[in-house]
Amino acid sequence: MASSIRVRATSNGETTEVQALIQHPMDSGFVKDAKGEIIPPHFIQQLTFEHDGKPIFLANWGGGVSKDPYVKFAFKGGKKGDDLKISWVDNKGATDSTTAKIQ
Repeated sequence: MASSIRVRATSNGETTEVQALIQHPMDSGFVKDAKGEIIPPHFIQQLTFEHDGKPIFLANWGGGVSKDPYVKFAFKGGKKGDDLKISWVDNKGATDSTTAKIQ
């Protein structure tokens, strides 16, 4: 199965800028479908970015985050060629992860 995470990480030597797009429905549990029935909650609860085995960005989310969330941040210490691991876990226990090389 292809990952639901698309990530780009670029280093300018001092800081690394990370951009990630995560495909996920992010249903809050408060929205109704076309038949008027509540769509059950289904959202990412925890999103983690790791560099060199250490977490550098951690997000604890609820149902208020929009569908297919986009995340952008920068950190110090990454070098071109380093691995950046991205993973998430949702409220139904599903997970996904991917590893990207810093460019």
